[in-house]
Amino acid sequence: MTAAEDPARRASEAFAARFGSRPDGVWAAPGRVNVIGEHTDYNGGWVLPVALPHTTRAAVARRDDGLLVLASAQHPDADAEIAVADLRPGRPGGWAGYPAGVVHALADRAAGGLSVLVDGDVPAGAGLSSSAALSCSVALAVRDLLELDLDADDLVDVARRAENDFVGAPTGVLDQAAAILCTAGHALFLDTRDGTREQVPFDLAGAGLALLVLDTGTTHDHAEGGYGDRRRECEEAARRLGVDLLREIDDVAALEPLADGTADGELLARRARHVVTEDARVLEVVAALRGDADPRAMGPVLTAGHSSLRDDFEVSVPLLDATVEAAVAAGAHGARMVGGGFGGSAVALIEAGAADDVTAAVTERFAREGHPAPRSFVVVPAAGARRLA
Repeated sequence: MTAAEDPARRASEAFAARFGSRPDGVWAAPGRVNVIGEHTDYNGGWVLPVALPHTTRAAVARRDDGLLVLASAQHPDADAEIAVADLRPGRPGGWAGYPAGVVHALADRAAGGLSVLVDGDVPAGAGLSSSAALSCSVALAVRDLLELDLDADDLVDVARRAENDFVGAPTGVLDQAAAILCTAGHALFLDTRDGTREQVPFDLAGAGLALLVLDTGTTHDHAEGGYGDRRRECEEAARRLGVDLLREIDDVAALEPLADGTADGELLARRARHVVTEDARVLEVVAALRGDADPRAMGPVLTAGHSSLRDDFEVSVPLLDATVEAAVAAGAHGARMVGGGFGGSAVALIEAGAADDVTAAVTERFAREGHPAPRSFVVVPAAGARRLA
């Protein structure tokens, strides 16, 4: 097997080329697709992600000079070198902030320093959680190398703090939990309020179905812009309703006090309505996967989720709307944008074997509107973070 065919070998050889010696090991963490449950995690709600075969690999070795040296196969001219003791939020920035944030969170135990080379194939900015794959691969590597007493939940928290506190991306816990906790062949049904979880079998192929990812090529950035605004709006809605988290509201009728006739109140009511109805959609999809019902029933639930994200939460963009419309018109049972929004990817529930036809329909729609063809692939539920070598 060549280096190109063996991700661990490729990362190890890239590390050796950069640092002059072999790494102590290679670890991987996957990207994710969230089947349903968008913007519910920071509201204490339910989510249902699956891990992708696409991963970020971290080749890592200990140092004894107190330095953290970071290199990336995808950013060959953007190495970062800094003393572990000098790590501060935002320093270093850019891609290096994610692994640096992990080391910063564990700085008292990683003071000796580390060399890190990352390589990966999770599409960046596509709403598939490339940043969490990066953070989680390094978090697992540091734990194993330094023999730290950290369980899976601790790793999720370390990676989340790296993104929230060091990089400044106001994400919830969905992405990091998916990267660490998902298992092959299953969707992770996670209660983000108390951390309870269940691995739900996700065998669409057995029902003659597939979940198709359509990457629009429009990128987003959680560290700035509307994502943080939505989180603040949800927090304000919860405050006005007298609850700690919107998860505590299970009936849209309870949102009526928000809709007070002011523009601000009406906006908060729409934001909260998305969260309440999205939590209900997660439970509906999980019920369909657990029971004897035809999983095609999930399709309209996905499409309803997109409408809510578009109209109530206002995080879709015209190209994502066009993707969903074209996919459904081409025979998809349902489709929705996936991820935090403002760009990225959509998913479509389709008949097995229909991926080419649905992708062609979306490509034709894009061409008419002057956009390049989307990247597409069928989801294969994969394993969470693990050591490769």
